[in-house]
Amino acid sequence: MRNRLLIALGAGLCLAACATTPAATDTETTAREPYASSYTPRPSQPTLLRNATVLDGNGGEFANADVLMRDGRIVAVGQNIDAAGATVIDATGRFVTPGIIDAHSHLGVYPSPGIDATADGNEATSPNTAEVWAEHSVWPQDPGFGRAVAGGVTTLHILPGSANLFGGRGVTLRPVLGAITVQEMKFPDAPQSLKMACGENPARVYGERNSSPATGMGTVAGYRAAFIRAQHYAEQLEAAENGDGEAPDRDLQLETLAGVLSGEILLQWHCYRADEMANAIEIAHEFDFQIAAFHHAVEAYKIGPMLARENICSAMWADWWGFKIEAYDGIRENIPFVHAAGACAIVHSDSDIGGQRLNQEAAKAWADGRRAGVEISRGEVWTWLSRNPARALGVEDETGTLQEGRRADVVVWSADPLSSYAVAQQVYIDGALMYERGGGQDHRSDFELGQTYREPTQ
Repeated sequence: MRNRLLIALGAGLCLAACATTPAATDTETTAREPYASSYTPRPSQPTLLRNATVLDGNGGEFANADVLMRDGRIVAVGQNIDAAGATVIDATGRFVTPGIIDAHSHLGVYPSPGIDATADGNEATSPNTAEVWAEHSVWPQDPGFGRAVAGGVTTLHILPGSANLFGGRGVTLRPVLGAITVQEMKFPDAPQSLKMACGENPARVYGERNSSPATGMGTVAGYRAAFIRAQHYAEQLEAAENGDGEAPDRDLQLETLAGVLSGEILLQWHCYRADEMANAIEIAHEFDFQIAAFHHAVEAYKIGPMLARENICSAMWADWWGFKIEAYDGIRENIPFVHAAGACAIVHSDSDIGGQRLNQEAAKAWADGRRAGVEISRGEVWTWLSRNPARALGVEDETGTLQEGRRADVVVWSADPLSSYAVAQQVYIDGALMYERGGGQDHRSDFELGQTYREPTQ
């Protein structure tokens, strides 16, 4: 069903385009895909990190190990690696990990300074705004991107807010410092996502306007009605592709939902309570789509086996809950309990500040699990910060682990990164050194440069 819908959607879009576009010839230049990534890795040189403690992001920890990066990729991880032609950095006493992936960020759409004029992440005008794209609100000059890199972040997923049942499409970005356009930041070939929200937010926003959804009943009815329309849209596209009738008019909202049905667009679902996550899973079964991750998921610990069985990740905070009723039943052991149930656990930020110290958030959750008797290795903990979010974002074949062939997104830490005393010393993205603590590379956005201007002393 999913493959069929994917073919139908793509074919339908082709039909719409081909109706007004002359046939291409060999001498014509292929048109650039609208909004495509123009990201280009920064220049890099072969680099060998020698004699570090390496957490590979895949659950492993290796003492006295080397990491070799060349041409922007991981070439090898092991001991006594030949460093011919590479710059050698002595990492003795330090830790090397994959770069952190923040699976839930609003950098760029809620940039600093956080004032009404810059809040650009919630199209709170209708319960269903699946047609909007977060990337069209991203401000590349947000100073938060530089702060995130200094905290070891190499990839971020930027989401719309949670006012609506369907908030719009999310985008996976590289924190390219100094980027002028968001296209320069887009992770090549990373799938888009759809942000959905359940619970108090959409019911409050629209209930106060005396419109639906005002309750959980209205919320679920809204989801189902929208996916019924999306199914019909996808069926019309497929029929047209098979010569049975005309393709429907292009509809940006239904296009997004049909992408979820086909699996082309990954579903990221804001949900706190266990019962509401269970309802969301029922909806996914009814319409035959996959949920990539529940976000916030304060009660995920109550349904760990269900999440494991359904192959759904949970992006969670270490110790933030209780700020509203649907977030009331949180526990500090949420992340380790989900991990122990065999499900995919992720530490996320949802915060420009928290995103600067996600390693410490993971460390807190690790300690809480140990106090509750859940023994998890340091290497496994790092999967919460790199491999698992990469999986939820559909980029696990490109980044998230220090495996041969993966992008060389690498952080050198001054000490055990699960210690509050550790800081990121060097941050590499695609093998290029993007940040070095104390190395005179502290980045300031154009906005910050303006704020620090001073008239010369007379």
